[in-house]
Parts: sequence; structure tokens; C-alpha cells
Amino acid sequence: MSIDPRETLDKAPMSLLQMVVVVITCMLNGLDGFDVLSISFASNGIAKEWDMMPAELGVVLSMELIGMAIGSIILGGVADKVGRRRTTLGCLSVMAVGMVMTTVVGNVTQLSICRIFTGFGLGGLLAAINAMSAEFANRKKRHMCVSLMSIGYPIGGVLGGFIAAWFLRHYEWRYIFYFGSAITAFFIPVVFFIVPESVQWLVRAQPKDALKRANEALRRMGHAIVDALPELTPEARKKSLKDIFSPGLAGITVMVTIAYFLHVTTYYFILKWAPRAAHSFWGFDMPSAANVLTCANIGGVVGGVVFTLLTLRYDIKKLTIGVMFLGAAFIALFGSIPANLIYAGLVAFGCGFFGNPAIVGMFALFAHVFPTHIRAAGTGFSVGIGRGGAILSPIIVGFLIEGGFSLAAVTAIISIGGFIGAAVLLFVKLEK
Repeated sequence: MSIDPRETLDKAPMSLLQMVVVVITCMLNGLDGFDVLSISFASNGIAKEWDMMPAELGVVLSMELIGMAIGSIILGGVADKVGRRRTTLGCLSVMAVGMVMTTVVGNVTQLSICRIFTGFGLGGLLAAINAMSAEFANRKKRHMCVSLMSIGYPIGGVLGGFIAAWFLRHYEWRYIFYFGSAITAFFIPVVFFIVPESVQWLVRAQPKDALKRANEALRRMGHAIVDALPELTPEARKKSLKDIFSPGLAGITVMVTIAYFLHVTTYYFILKWAPRAAHSFWGFDMPSAANVLTCANIGGVVGGVVFTLLTLRYDIKKLTIGVMFLGAAFIALFGSIPANLIYAGLVAFGCGFFGNPAIVGMFALFAHVFPTHIRAAGTGFSVGIGRGGAILSPIIVGFLIEGGFSLAAVTAIISIGGFIGAAVLLFVKLEK
């Protein structure tokens, strides 16, 4: 049959393999969640071993985010050029090597270099799997599948929190990275043997053997094969990665990037500084301080699931604006509660319950606004620039704390970004 396979995938019910691929992207995002938070879990041990000041620790906590920003921008474009599958495999390899290298560093400079290297792979992975989850879904469930992929981040954080707390009780901080490297390496053969290349990408890019590879993927997914791929029009062949700044997309690219940047500036306070704040300001022991971050990630998982279900019935933009605003409100509240582990856990849960769904919503918006040929590049650009907020967040907090600000003042200041980000999204117009 000579039909456009993209239409088949958009309209047909999702096959078992399609659902499995979406679940795998969720697990891969869990690696992202574990790795980004691994340095947070290990921060108290690192600071103690090398006698680090808060501002210096804040810089180290931002290093993998610098790598992620660079990797998202560069490797997002690579994923649109060479494919989602190849990029994912390459990024996983970089991450596994980077995490094991972290265990043999001897000073802060070496640690920072290893975290940048690991973050480079993480950034590319995130851009690739966001496109992958959207392109293996049908049109009806696309927002839901991208949202499901995004839930993997706090799941990785939750599981990582329990694992990290156990390692910190029985061993030392390096064992967190031993585990992270091993589990990352495990997923390389999983992706290699189970995940085919995206049919939507194959149709749009049409590399060598595109028809054969597309039909193999369609057959494995239980859909009809095709006699030929749709011929690319001259206009389609002229499309490039620069199209994220074309007249029709430039405005929305800028707005979603700004909104993401501002939200992560706020939300990364809880992801990067919660354990350190709980230990330094409230006097909790290190394992208990790590559990505060775990509560935030449990909230992120629960909130992400609820948000994903709501996307089937309600407007994605309105949902994202609402949770982004409430997430900022809970961050502001975090610094004003008494030094009580139960209160800290409950408010941290609220920070995650609303803060993570805002991330989930933003990734669904990225998949919605960027077409196939620039989906990974557009996502990579927005995430890469947006990660600037994640880079700045722990640095800003570190300097505020070192400058003598109270925890209540710090959280009030850092929450401003989330409130403004929600306001920016009000001006984003989405096509149906």
C-alpha cells in the first residue's frame, strides 16, 4: 500500500511495541532524574570531604547542568539529523562513562569536568526521547505519552533517593555514582534490541534504506507496510534546523523557552538545595535531609500521574499555567515552615506535586509546537537555554545563603521566576 505511514501511526490504536517504547522513554528519563539529583544526594558528603563553602558547592551543583544545556542544543540538532535511536545510544554511552569517572576524581576541578561531560549526554538524551515519545504515539494520546515520559524524571529521583540514603548509611557518596553508571549501561542493549527508529523521522529525513527501515518498524508495531515513502516536496527539502526561528515559530520558540527558563530557576531550588538546606538550617542528619528531597520527588511522581490523566480531558496550556503558579507558591512556602521533618516532607511533596507537572506540561508543549523535522532541535534549544535557569538557581541560592539571607527570604526570591513563567505562558497561542 502506498499510504503515508505517519497518517497510519496518527490514527491507528497504539500497538504493544509503541507502548513499550513510550515506557522505555519514561525509564530513560528516570536515568536523567537520578543522575541530575545524584550530585544533590552526594552533596553533603562531598562538601564534608573537601571542606567546601556554600557558594563553591553551588557552582559544583550546576556543572552537569552546564553540560546538559550544551548537549541539549547541540545533540538535539544531531537527533534530527542522524535519528532518535542513534542519538539515544550515544548519549547513554557518554552518561555511563561520565558517572563512573566521577568516582575516581581527586579534586573539585576534576569533579566539575566529569559532571559537565555527563550532563552533555543527558542533555542530548532528553531532546531525543522527548521526540521519540511523541513520534511513537498516536495523535489522540500524544500529550499523554509525552507526559508519561516526563514522569520518569521524578520516579528516578524517588528511587534514587531511597538508594542514595541506603548508600549514605552504609558506604560513602561514590557508591551513588557506581550504581548510576551500572544502571545507565544496562539500558544500552535495551534500546539497541527493542527500540526501532522513529518512522516519522525516517519519512521526513529519508536517509539510506529509509523505506526498508520504516517497513521493518511498521511490521514490528503491527501496522501495514508501504510500497514507497511519500516524496519530499522542494519546500520540505529546504526546511532546516533554523526553522525554530522562522517567522511562524520564532515568537512561540522564545516564549516557551523563557517560561521554561523561569520555571526551572524556581523549581531547581528544591532539587538542588533541599538536602543541604534541611541539614544546614534545620539540623537534620544527612539521611533525613536526603529524604526531604525524596518527598519532593514522590510528589512529582504523583502530580505527574494526575497531570497526565488530566491531559486527556483538559487544555494542556491551562493545566501547565496552573501547576506552574502553584509550584512557585509552594517553593516560597518551603522556607517559612518550622524545623520539623514532617512539615518539611509535606511541603516538599507539594513543591514536587505542582512543580514537576509544570515540567511535564512544558515538554508536551515542546512536542506540540515543534514539527517533526525540528522537534528534537526545538526541544533541545528550549531545554538547553532553559537549563540556564537550572544552572543559575543553585548558584544564586548559594550566594544568597552565604550573604546571610534567611531561608524564608531565599525561597521568596527564588519563587519569583515560577510566577513570571506562568504569566508568560498566557501569551502562547497553540494551533489545534
